[in-house]
Amino acid sequence: MRYQITHTTFYSYDRPVLLSPHIIRLRPRCDVQQKLHSFSLQLDPPPKQMSENVDLDGNAILKAWFTEEPIAQFTLEAISEVETLCHNPFVYMMEPWAVSLPMDYPSSILSRLQSYLQPYWSNPFSQGAIDPEAMMLAQDIWQATNSTTAFLNELNQRIYKNCGYGMRETGSPLPPGITWRSKQGSCRDYAVLFMEVCRAVGIASRFVSGYQEGDPDSSDRHLHAWAEVYLPGAGWRGYDPTHGLVVSDRHIPLIASASAEDTAPVSGKLKTLGVNSSMRYELFIKLIQD
Repeated sequence: MRYQITHTTFYSYDRPVLLSPHIIRLRPRCDVQQKLHSFSLQLDPPPKQMSENVDLDGNAILKAWFTEEPIAQFTLEAISEVETLCHNPFVYMMEPWAVSLPMDYPSSILSRLQSYLQPYWSNPFSQGAIDPEAMMLAQDIWQATNSTTAFLNELNQRIYKNCGYGMRETGSPLPPGITWRSKQGSCRDYAVLFMEVCRAVGIASRFVSGYQEGDPDSSDRHLHAWAEVYLPGAGWRGYDPTHGLVVSDRHIPLIASASAEDTAPVSGKLKTLGVNSSMRYELFIKLIQD
């Protein structure tokens, strides 16, 4: 699939502000599963300088810093042309020792996956442990399945079939236990729930922010979130519990990280205090070649 994507974000402030440096994560991933043919980013006002960097997770990010000129509005427009290449997400061969659970990564791999295995949601009551609701769900699915891939598929379907979708444009993901108990959430809530359940049985997982093709009969488009798991012999593989899908060529990842907070499309602060702000965005995804 080949897509043209135009993603415009508008920030408005109730009085003139000064911008601190901002990190922008709107450049689509480019790897064996996706080819980035072109990418442009326009900022208004233009930054004083902008640098392209690679973060700890290997994501392409941009950092912009600005003049000391007060502004009342800030606009970012990212235009991309992307070709997705993963037509069949089931073509892979896992290492024999990884086909059953719990996952037991060799020490040489385990040391590099630690951040993707830690309990996602920590609070003063959890003491760094896996969320109890996620642990119970993991144990239930583990007993009902006989392989790693069967576990992942069953988890994907349970979230999809048992939970209702509710769009929440801002805010951090909810704790996985709250999401599972309420059976209601946004795509990022379901991605975090999926990740926590995977980590409960030792499967390394990470959060992905990006786009999904969506309903071709509707123009309504939004940023999307899903999860990826590390399967030895198969690498990182995506699962979308919001849609009950194994990720293939109709998802367009932007960025992936062990934590959702490190995948925000735009992050930065204002130097001016006590300001009220608003944000809206427009997203157009056009299929130009299937």
